[in-house]
Amino acid sequence: MNLVRGFLQNHVLANLTFGLVIVLGGLTYLNMPRAKDPQINFNWVSVITFFPGAAASDVERRVTNPLEDALRRSVRDINFVQSSSRDGISNILIRFQQIDDAVFAERLSDVRREMQNTYTDRLPAAAEDPLIYDIDTSSAFPAAMVVATAMGDDENLWRQTRDIKKSLERINGVDRVDDVGAAGPELHIAFDPRALEGLRVTAADIADAARAYFQDISAGDMETAHGRWIVRLQGAGDDAAALMESPLITAQGVVPLGAVAEVSRQREEHSELVRYRGRPAALLAVTKQADANVLDLIERINDYIARRNELSAATGVRLKLVDDQTVSARQALDLMQKNAAIGLLLVLLVTWMFLGGRIALLTSIGIPFTLAGTFMAINALDYSVNNTVLLGVVIALGMIVDDAVVVVEAVYYRLQRGAEGIVAVIESLREVFAPVTASVLTTIAAFLPLVLLPGILGDFMRVVPLVVTFALVISLAEAYWM
Repeated sequence: MNLVRGFLQNHVLANLTFGLVIVLGGLTYLNMPRAKDPQINFNWVSVITFFPGAAASDVERRVTNPLEDALRRSVRDINFVQSSSRDGISNILIRFQQIDDAVFAERLSDVRREMQNTYTDRLPAAAEDPLIYDIDTSSAFPAAMVVATAMGDDENLWRQTRDIKKSLERINGVDRVDDVGAAGPELHIAFDPRALEGLRVTAADIADAARAYFQDISAGDMETAHGRWIVRLQGAGDDAAALMESPLITAQGVVPLGAVAEVSRQREEHSELVRYRGRPAALLAVTKQADANVLDLIERINDYIARRNELSAATGVRLKLVDDQTVSARQALDLMQKNAAIGLLLVLLVTWMFLGGRIALLTSIGIPFTLAGTFMAINALDYSVNNTVLLGVVIALGMIVDDAVVVVEAVYYRLQRGAEGIVAVIESLREVFAPVTASVLTTIAAFLPLVLLPGILGDFMRVVPLVVTFALVISLAEAYWM
């Protein structure tokens, strides 16, 4: 008991601890990343492969099936594989079993290795390198969508969209940017069937000739008297006249491609159409990095949009932020802050009415102290300030002063009857310690089992019982000591 008395009489330690928790908790809250949802890995992997010009059946047979065979043969812990093939695109979704992050990282490496090996050995030459993304709450949904509008649906819109995409990708906190609706330039070859028949060549021969000459070739290096030189043949370009001059081997000798076909510069066919207020547009979906503060990211994107729009007269393109996923996060933050302020005022009012001004103040300071300590604990577990965390905070706000009110009222009761301050405190703690502790523990026992929820729902909801538990434990320590 002397130890308890000495501990409770150490006002300097209590004041320093209180001030330290408030300051560190406030700094932690201000510096914690903001997000709409908690960072959760779904254990999903998306593999997208482009096969330009191929029909859906050809995509399935020559791209999707070989990739799926490689996955089933060489990658473990797969729950199921879902694929879709359409004209020019193969999309494979791999869902793994419930495995931890370290094992998932190994399986993701296995997927990347098998996809690259299959691409090299079995996929057709016209197929592009597979794009592989792991899906989590940061990458599954864009943090923001930026639309670029222009007066006409022309090549300038495509060129400006490409430059804007590169600029957005360089913004701190951006993981990737996916663009939709901007059609790039193409060279179209319109051949004359009668000319082909006369030269005994087919449309496939024209395609092979164009593919053979219309590409850049790295031919190694060579030693000269002036040193080693890298040899590179440049064939790809956007000059239709140059492609028409490329040679075509026929039964009657070599003729230029322009002798049997007309090459014109046009634009690729739209796979998606984007319009903004009736004007041609391109959409850029911005995905954030896992540890990025989404509120700061949106501010940086808005700053970039403002700077870029100053040049709209020269570029012919204007940008607009059309989908801001931080709206709900900001609303949740405002809700939490308003609830904390209202709770603090109501506690002050009720305790002032029944217990007096000084007791009301001592009871109410438990709210900022408990919230500060809770955010320090949540930050230590590497959580962000998100809707789920704030849900737990709002739930806990109504309970974190209950134990303090009981303890303070017990002390106040003894002080009214002439007991010495420290004696009133010790006797009150001795009286209410068991029921107050039991009350807090029963509330924790009702919430804490939610951390055992399995699957994605459990990953989303796990932080709520943790927040409530941390808040109740810290409020209990505050009630007994502060």
